[in-house]
Amino acid sequence: MVWFLGLGFAGLVVLAVALLFDGVLEGLFGGVEALNGLFDGLISLPVVAGFVSMLGFSGAIVTGTTGLGPAAATAVAVPAALLTAWGAYRATRALMNDGSGSAPREADVVGVTGVVVTAISADGYGEVLVRLAGQPVKLAARADRPLPRGTRVWVDQSLSSTSISVRPVEH
Repeated sequence: MVWFLGLGFAGLVVLAVALLFDGVLEGLFGGVEALNGLFDGLISLPVVAGFVSMLGFSGAIVTGTTGLGPAAATAVAVPAALLTAWGAYRATRALMNDGSGSAPREADVVGVTGVVVTAISADGYGEVLVRLAGQPVKLAARADRPLPRGTRVWVDQSLSSTSISVRPVEH
């Protein structure tokens, strides 16, 4: 049982390494021309960590609860470990191929409302806080007239990636 628990905790250590050094195994295999694209994420630190942890912990559970020997516990633990590794592979592939989150463009800010956080002077810039793609973004802003802090504004033009033109919201 000690060996199985050791494997389980070793898998957790591999998972911690995966979080810190993502893509190390892929990089090692990526340098070998014959293996390029062959594994395609099948040998990754999250997959190896899932396999080793499940092998160890399920083997320890089987030996501790049934009294079976290491060979029988391994026979039960390997399918569970393979299933866990497959699940880790599928989860990481789904996360890596998620293309739904596109970066906001300059034109996406036009038509958004916000609030002045640093007063806009008549001949210069101030700052406006807007919500872009659900996130608060502070941008430099110009207006055709001075606007005090706290004024609700509407973005009518994007001047650059970090500056906008605004007008006050009329109530």
